[in-house]
Formats: sequence, structure tokens, C-alpha cells
Amino acid sequence: MLIDMSTSRPGTPGQQTSSNNRRRHDDAPDTAALFARMAELEDGPERDAVRDELVTAWLPMAHRIAGRFRDRGESVEDLRQVAALGLVKAIDRFEPERGAFESYAVPTITGEVKRHFRDRMWALRVPRRVQELRNKVRVARRELTQSPGSPEPSAADIAAHTGLTEDEVATGMEALESFSTLSLDAELSAGDDGYSLVDTLGASDSSYDTVVDRESAKEGLRRLPERERAILYMRFFEDMTQSRIADQLGISQMHVSRLISRSCARVRAEVMGQRANGRGPGGRVA
Repeated sequence: MLIDMSTSRPGTPGQQTSSNNRRRHDDAPDTAALFARMAELEDGPERDAVRDELVTAWLPMAHRIAGRFRDRGESVEDLRQVAALGLVKAIDRFEPERGAFESYAVPTITGEVKRHFRDRMWALRVPRRVQELRNKVRVARRELTQSPGSPEPSAADIAAHTGLTEDEVATGMEALESFSTLSLDAELSAGDDGYSLVDTLGASDSSYDTVVDRESAKEGLRRLPERERAILYMRFFEDMTQSRIADQLGISQMHVSRLISRSCARVRAEVMGQRANGRGPGGRVA
């Protein structure tokens, strides 16, 4: 790494010699005086102005570091924003008496960009360990295919190269394909009868609940008196009115209404009692 020693403390000949012998980046300005001044100032407008001047001076370096991470699925503009945030953190934490600012700022900014990829670029939250496996597998694949004509390495090749187990390599390779999600609108067929991913997904079916409720009620219905079972059948399966049922059985409509309410309450109580005891339809243990 090329390190700018221009912000080193004066009076240290060894450091000055090193600075003269090393090539400085064009984006590594001499800001030792500004850092020394900011360290002497209390919080306030004057200190903020010096801080802003330092950010402006070193921003090209932050942009250069951001450029190293281009073509990884994130826009350069967003990467520059993240690098700028890392630069601000480096300026706020830097202690001038400890040496050159560039040697402190470069790893700080680089770490901020790497954390952005680790924590923000995944469409789904992936455990840190799986992210690390993904990175090891990605680097190993690149190293094993550097020579022209090199075949795609197998899981065993990558495991031998990295010291990982084949199961760990498989997990890392799966994570390589999971960095971004596939839109539900993605076309899966190019023909005239083309369909999208969402067309292949199932949906909740309310009929399942009806089946469960019906099966749960069977035992309670069997234990009702025959006349009450007949009334419920006529009312709910033949869709007869209470008046018509009363006429057919020779009883009052009010009596039919009471029998229906009592029968339903009895069956419901039995079903709820079964569920409270952990039993499913038919009295079976769920």
C-alpha cells in the first residue's frame, strides 16, 4: 500500500526520509496543520469548518477506494457515499500524534465499504458465518480459474484449496446464488403461454379450515338425539326455514330455534374441549 507520510510529526528524520522515498498519491494532501488545528479547537462552528475542509481535501481518496469495489452489484455513487461516511469517521477518530492520516483512513474507509456489502447488500438476512463461507468460496473459485482454460473447480477442489469441508463449500456456493432475490414477476417461460414465478406459487385455501371444522364436529353430531340431528340436517343441509321445520315436526318455531341453538352450543363445546386437550378430529391426539 502506498502511504502518505506528509502528515507525520515534524522533527522525525526517519519518517521524512521515508516520505521522500515513497510515491505519494495525488489524492493524499498535506493536511497536518489542519488536523493539529482541529485537535486544539472546542466543539463549535470553527471546528466544524476545519472538519469540513479536511473532508473536502480527502474526499478524492475516499472515491478512489470506493472505485475498487465497482462491478459488485452496487452503484458507484452509493459506494462513494459509503466511503465518504467512512472518511468522516476516520477524521473524527484520528489522533494526529499517532502518525500519518492516510495509513489510518484507508483501512477505516475500506472496512466501512466492506461492512456495507456484508450488512446491506443481501436481499435476505444471511448469517455472518454463511457470508464468510461465500467470500472464501468466491475467492477460491477465482484463484483456481486464473489460468486460461482452467476447468470449473469442483466442491472437492475448493475444499482442498481453502481447508473447508465439502459441506461448508456447498453452503458457500448456495450463498453465491442467494445474494439477490428473483422477482415474483420474473418470466419462467418464453413461449406464448409464458408464465411468471408468482404463477407457480400456491395460495391459502380456506376449504381446509372447513374440512377440519367438519371433521371435528362429526363425533359431537353423532352423540346428539336423533330429532336434534334431523333438525340440524334440515336447517343446514337442506336449507329449510325454521317455520317449515316446525310445521314438518309439529312443534313451534320458537322450540325449533331453541333446539338448534342448544345443539350447536353442545357440539361447539365438545370440539373446543377436544382442542384444549390436544386432540384432533375423531378424538385422536394431535
